[in-house]
Amino acid sequence: MRLLIALCFVFVSSQILAASMPAELTDALKGFHAEGPKGWGFIQTTTAGDRSRVERFEPLGKFSIQWKLLQQDGKPPTTEEVQKYTELKARRSSNETAPNVKDQIIPETCEVISESPERGVYSFQLKPGGSDDSSAQFMRATFTLHRPTASIEQVELASTGPFSPVLMVKVESARTVMVYSLPSGETPSLLKEVTVRIRGRAMWFRSLDQDMTVVYSDYVFAGKK
Repeated sequence: MRLLIALCFVFVSSQILAASMPAELTDALKGFHAEGPKGWGFIQTTTAGDRSRVERFEPLGKFSIQWKLLQQDGKPPTTEEVQKYTELKARRSSNETAPNVKDQIIPETCEVISESPERGVYSFQLKPGGSDDSSAQFMRATFTLHRPTASIEQVELASTGPFSPVLMVKVESARTVMVYSLPSGETPSLLKEVTVRIRGRAMWFRSLDQDMTVVYSDYVFAGKK
């Protein structure tokens, strides 16, 4: 009987701890956007295997002309590459925005990974980001809070084990890490780097393996629309 009571106490205590989302993290997430604050232009360099692309983003133009291709695979783009790139951007909706992972976390599943005077690391289960999101239930989001500046320093999305989001697709592991600069003076926290690593197969023979790095640099504030 004593053992049963003790086990119940441990279970209830763990549930209380798991449901306790720190107020400082709640405050930091209020103004957080995964893609960073609006109004900033930047250079985006994407590398995946032996392929690379360098683009410039200007926030104040129309969507189809906000992006400019600067380099393709280490060389100035050809006329054909620029045309295809421009057509691709033009087909995308001007309302297209990156998903904001903070809107998918389940607050009551908050798990404290570590805490120190400098940083707090907290992990959450995720709810689907839309009706077609079949992966969220197999992922966890981990936020690193820089406590002195009350800003999010890193976000990690990682699978908790192998899963099959759709028929005949098996993902062995998936991990995305987003790293942000710390705010300084009038400059807010800005997205610095995104790394993606996926291991899996489709239809038992087609590899889904992918390693990609996206680096953001040369930020310039252009103002808001």
